[in-house]
Amino acid sequence: MIRFFRRLIFSLAAFILMMNATSFAIVVNPTQEQVQAAIAKGKAAVLSKTPPSQLYWRFGSPETLHAHGFLMTKLGGLAVLAAHYAFRAESPTEQDIVRITKESALQVSVSVFGSSPEFGKDSYMVLNQGDRLIKPTQVRFDAQARRSDVWPNDPPYQAKVVASFPYEHFDPVQPTTISVFPGEGGEVQFDLDFSRIP
Repeated sequence: MIRFFRRLIFSLAAFILMMNATSFAIVVNPTQEQVQAAIAKGKAAVLSKTPPSQLYWRFGSPETLHAHGFLMTKLGGLAVLAAHYAFRAESPTEQDIVRITKESALQVSVSVFGSSPEFGKDSYMVLNQGDRLIKPTQVRFDAQARRSDVWPNDPPYQAKVVASFPYEHFDPVQPTTISVFPGEGGEVQFDLDFSRIP
């Protein structure tokens, strides 16, 4: 009887670990079930009146005038796509779904704040995982920052920096530090636990 309960406990523990492994972290190769769940999440945004862009996984400060960002994962991208279609009473095409699930890189978008309209020009971003430094294959930035909601008060300008990191270059379940270097100088850091990202 004791052996039976031990086996039952080990089976339950293995099941919970398996569920956690498939439920969290950046999913590089989503299953059909995960794809359908992401699409359903996007469609549900219509009922809750959630803006599609809010379905991406967000990090940083909840305050609009402090640095913050979001990750454009495959499942997040599918949810956002489905939400955009759902708000028009339509559904995403198979080609759209395949395009997103075949994306080769994670995109990280960060909003930073500075003192001049050109502060975001030549900005850069890297990922740190332990002693590994992961560089992006592409970085886009606002060469001309827009006025913040409190312009001309501090911080007067807001710029966006978007970087692409190929999935094979980083571990999608490791704690990670995102470092952003605005063009005018300084550094903004975000410590994330990738294992908790849907």
